[in-house]
Amino acid sequence: MKVVKKLNEMSKISSSLITKGFVLGLVPTMGDLHEGHLSLVRLAKSQCQKLIMSIFVNPTQFGPREDFKKYPRDFEGDYSKAIKEGVDYIFLPTDEEMYGTDYKTFVEVSKLGSIMCGRSRPGHFKGVCTVVLKLFNIIKPNRAYFGQKDYQQVVIIKKMVEDLNLSVDIVSCPTIREKDGLALSSRNKYLSTEERKSAAELYRQLNLAAEMIGGGERDLGKIEKIITGNLKKVKHIKKVDYFNLRDNVSLKELKHAGVSGQKILAATAVWVGGTRLIDNIIIKIE
Repeated sequence: MKVVKKLNEMSKISSSLITKGFVLGLVPTMGDLHEGHLSLVRLAKSQCQKLIMSIFVNPTQFGPREDFKKYPRDFEGDYSKAIKEGVDYIFLPTDEEMYGTDYKTFVEVSKLGSIMCGRSRPGHFKGVCTVVLKLFNIIKPNRAYFGQKDYQQVVIIKKMVEDLNLSVDIVSCPTIREKDGLALSSRNKYLSTEERKSAAELYRQLNLAAEMIGGGERDLGKIEKIITGNLKKVKHIKKVDYFNLRDNVSLKELKHAGVSGQKILAATAVWVGGTRLIDNIIIKIE
């Protein structure tokens, strides 16, 4: 496994691989790898002949009062996990290498980037789209792999790829969870023992929404109100950013459940202590 730090070198390597006919996969990460990231790697390895993992804590997707400086960084651990999983290249650029000293160009998917997480994190998805597009342009992968835990991000990236006519397939991979249902996240490290117990309530409440719909409740506004109220009562949950029931493709907010076969995204973001966590599930109406 080779670690590449320069854009030009990474571009030359990927171009050479493509010229040789290899199917090239990309797993974009911010490092501090956990089982969720590694599940993406394993799927990518099964579908691609060469695999590049990027590790870059992207400053443009963090707001001024967010956790950019304290975001977990553990390259030695990441290197060990990546080489064990068979990653071929790690792309490890610096902030200066990615953005230089006078960067002015950004990419934004309008509307989709201003709802849900975008409402409370203005500019976040603009930073995400910009860095992902840069990675696509540098590496030119055939396939890129993203986790469904960041569902809104996946929808936005797919829309960017569609609108900008990019030649990359976006592969969405299932959320990996702890035994109690908590979605794996690098930010889970911020939680105290007691906060960690409370965090598991996110998944339980998402499943309660599914049970209510499965039981015949069709007023989604009523369900949103009930689940939001339940979350607010959980110890250590300081704020509920949102609990939404939306169309799983367009992310349009829904007020009533529809016909059999409809898929509904149930998604939430809450502050557990000083840590913002997100989670979601897809509910299929039978």
